Amino acid sequence: MEKKKRILYYQCFSGISGDMNLAALIDLGLPEEVLLQDLEKLRLTNVKVHIRKEELHSLRGTRVDVEVKHSTHAARRLAEIHEVIDEAGLEPGVTAMAKKIFRILAEAEGKVHGKAPEKIHFHEVGGEDALIDIVGAAIALHYLNVDEVWASTVEAGSGFVEVAHGVLPVPAPATSEILRGIPVHLGGASFETVTPTGAAILAATVTRWTDTPAFAIEATGYGLGHHPGDQRPNMLRLFLATTCHEPLPEEILEELVCTLDDMDPQWYDWLTERLFEEGALDVTLTPVIMKKGRPGTQVSVLCTPPDAERLGDVLLRESTTIGYRRNEVSRVALPRTFSEVETPLGKVRVKESFSGEEVITRKAEYEDCRRIAREKGLPLRKVCEEVERYLHEHKK
Repeated sequence: MEKKKRILYYQCFSGISGDMNLAALIDLGLPEEVLLQDLEKLRLTNVKVHIRKEELHSLRGTRVDVEVKHSTHAARRLAEIHEVIDEAGLEPGVTAMAKKIFRILAEAEGKVHGKAPEKIHFHEVGGEDALIDIVGAAIALHYLNVDEVWASTVEAGSGFVEVAHGVLPVPAPATSEILRGIPVHLGGASFETVTPTGAAILAATVTRWTDTPAFAIEATGYGLGHHPGDQRPNMLRLFLATTCHEPLPEEILEELVCTLDDMDPQWYDWLTERLFEEGALDVTLTPVIMKKGRPGTQVSVLCTPPDAERLGDVLLRESTTIGYRRNEVSRVALPRTFSEVETPLGKVRVKESFSGEEVITRKAEYEDCRRIAREKGLPLRKVCEEVERYLHEHKK
């Protein structure tokens, strides 16, 4: 039996903020004294952390308030934040995680404002309350000692929010930048549900995004937010759980789709070749019936999000389409390895897929079989059969 994994699962049905996250981690089992003792090492004499149990929508959870004793307009740069964290003398893992989260924030703010991360002056996220939220999150993760962090689709809310730079749409630009590549839902709440700090914590820690996790729940924690909410409670729910089976890798990809009825069929081979050259993971051609009974072809391209725009440009340049649909999809795939095997007919690359330690498939690369067929003057069918027979007889 495979080793059980300890999982921390974020259910972000009402988004996430730094204080909601810290409150949920305490509610889940992080001892207050452990948190406060480590936070004292930051020597932030201008703040006091208040932790209390409250009810929201008849659910009992934990609320965290960070009281700033004296108002200050000072803004820190990334190097100054790192200095505060380094001088605290925390566990190396805690220090590294806290600095990673702040780096994500700096890079997002830098991209939004057109500056290098090191030049950014943090306002909202550079304050002492943000240091409490971020370092507190790192302390909690170190204490819980989980193997992996998973999360659901993140509700990002709607409306407008007032920040140091003025009134901005929700999610705020820096938050939106951090959420790139993260599955989100917009409009489920009429207020800002995700803060830059909350988004950065997810971006720095989560390794798997899924709305249908399979695990055995050990504990549940509720972190209460400060917005009264509307139809949904402003809270974050965390699960501490274990899984008995290694989950299959899941990744967020994009699918580009267009339908054609006016392109020379000979061009499809060229189009497919160009798409693969530009990084497509898969390309399929499907016969379809279009309006007025016209036969056509649907071109579907699977790719990673960073490659989507470039591959969309290939579709527009190399086919007769005037547009394409762009869909976010989730792909689950068996882990795969490639190796080179010496067979009686010559060397071939072999692709193997696994479930745990079990080999599920073992298949020779078509292009290598085709090369051998040409070199030896043999029928391709015979080469494939001989290579497959050799692989079957010489299993690892």
